[in-house]
Amino acid sequence: MKIIPVLAVGAAFGAVTSLVNALSSPFSSLGAPLVGTVPGGAAKVLSLLLDAGWTWAALAVAVGVTARTWGRGAAAGALGLMAATAAYYVTDSFARGEPLAGYGPDLILWWVASVLFGSVLGVVGAAVRRPGVIGLLAALTVPVGAAAQMLLMPPRPHMTLTPGIIAAEALVWTAAAAGAVWAVHRFRSERRAPRHPVGH
Repeated sequence: MKIIPVLAVGAAFGAVTSLVNALSSPFSSLGAPLVGTVPGGAAKVLSLLLDAGWTWAALAVAVGVTARTWGRGAAAGALGLMAATAAYYVTDSFARGEPLAGYGPDLILWWVASVLFGSVLGVVGAAVRRPGVIGLLAALTVPVGAAAQMLLMPPRPHMTLTPGIIAAEALVWTAAAAGAVWAVHRFRSERRAPRHPVGH
């Protein structure tokens, strides 16, 4: 695990998420001119995808995959989410024209959550490359988490189903299914692979 790339990936994710949220909001100076346009609709779909809990969890798992040990995976997951959180609030501050100091309590709260949950998810990421059942369960974590959130808390900011909401939900279900299929296919391929005796 290399710290700089992990921090860079996390910061980029957080900044992009905040920026997309601003572009998708009709109440922000960035989003207001895009209301009713194709870019505005695309920003809304991306906002529904990036601002979901499972997507942030996927970030921690993804940076954890770069680690060779569970300890480094835990560090990668926590650092990745902390960087993403910091970049999110810094970008929010610029997008809204509000002082960054006002985000202090929220930033600290989510940093604590980043350490608690990010470390666990980073370990899951480090386990993805392991063979057998452990690797299978680790690889299924994000697809199953995405599906669970879709069932319990779908990305519906209001009761009316809009084309953007339908598109976002379709993309999540498709990605979750594809991820689960990949994980199971890899597991089955490993089991079918011939095992050579030691010394051959």
